[in-house]
Amino acid sequence: MKRLFSEDKLTGIKKFWHVTDKGEYVLETVQQMDAILDQNKREFNSADERWGEKLNKVATLPLSVYYQLKREGIADDPKRLAKWMNDPDNRAFRTRGGRL
Repeated sequence: MKRLFSEDKLTGIKKFWHVTDKGEYVLETVQQMDAILDQNKREFNSADERWGEKLNKVATLPLSVYYQLKREGIADDPKRLAKWMNDPDNRAFRTRGGRL
């Protein structure tokens, strides 16, 4: 049985504590991403197709995704991060089209 350990309403992150069938103690982190992904989609659809000379926002990542990328060493490697951001499987995190 899962028990709520903590909840951050601002980020949508909930932590649950439970014991597995093997008797292992687990702290599970879950993040509700619907609001972030909906906002990303709106920004993507309204973004100017031309890249300007100024800074361009290209994505919004939920904290849980960012920390996963950190653990995998992707967030700190510009080439790997660009490859990850350009992957069609990660399009939901993009706020504008094009390739990085």
